[in-house]
Amino acid sequence: MNTLWFKQFESYLSAERQLSAHTVRNYLYELQRVTKLLELQSPPVDSWRDVSHEQLQQVLAHLHRKGLSPRSLSLTLSSVKQFCGFLLGEAVIQSNPAASLSAPKQNKPLPKNMDLDSVTHLLEIDASDPLSVRDKAIMELFYSSGLRLAELAALNVSDLNFSDLQVKVLGKGSKERLVPIGGCAMSALQVWLSLRDGIPCEDESLFVTMKGKRLAHRSIQARLAKWGQEQALNMRVHPHKLRHSFATHMLESSADLRAVQELLGHANLSTTQIYTSLDFQHLAKVYDGAHPRASRAKSVSKKNKD
Repeated sequence: MNTLWFKQFESYLSAERQLSAHTVRNYLYELQRVTKLLELQSPPVDSWRDVSHEQLQQVLAHLHRKGLSPRSLSLTLSSVKQFCGFLLGEAVIQSNPAASLSAPKQNKPLPKNMDLDSVTHLLEIDASDPLSVRDKAIMELFYSSGLRLAELAALNVSDLNFSDLQVKVLGKGSKERLVPIGGCAMSALQVWLSLRDGIPCEDESLFVTMKGKRLAHRSIQARLAKWGQEQALNMRVHPHKLRHSFATHMLESSADLRAVQELLGHANLSTTQIYTSLDFQHLAKVYDGAHPRASRAKSVSKKNKD
């Protein structure tokens, strides 16, 4: 079965849709799996030009019988729909055979967040050496601003604005946003930066190893898991848990769903919410009034201006 269009589809996803390399890789994997199953049908499908709605439905049914989860089936279907839509746009096919296909409904359990007491206990670490000072600043910033792992790892020192207590974040789709930083996080960052100045760093990376290299994603994950164990929490601590805890605690305190959408950098907070832009002053007001660790923001801001 001709797969020459896969390369062009890959370029389309990366360049025009600006999807992450991880998402593109997943889409292509799913397409290759579907292609192999189409070739095994009787009669076999020789070209994506000839794929029918019924044949794709048979593939999904086969994967469902094999035990593929609803979540995985949704990814498979999304990949096929995107690819067929691309072929339609390129006039390779006359209609999208996947347009009316649907995947089984999937349960959507909410991620387990940490309660405020657990977060507070996690952040009360003995930051007496450079590594623990750095890790405390990382965890404070995750919880303070609800950043994704990739967003935090990519931060540079110049992204911090101490006078306005905010950080510039490059999110999904290369979209920039400004996010407030609470006073506790800003204080932890100041302590870390005072130590970072003594490390010969390769570039402007905010969080680095003791050899000055930008801290890798896996290293950040491992350090958070380590602190969760050392603080004897009865759960695994990872970046997304702190991000979700940030969102949950902000919503519980403010009930401002639109503001939390903006703070998280979400186009959708759920599958039905639509992205709405708010000015930073409003976000900062909601943040200062709702975040549990924002209470020291005024004092830190005053200290920096003195």
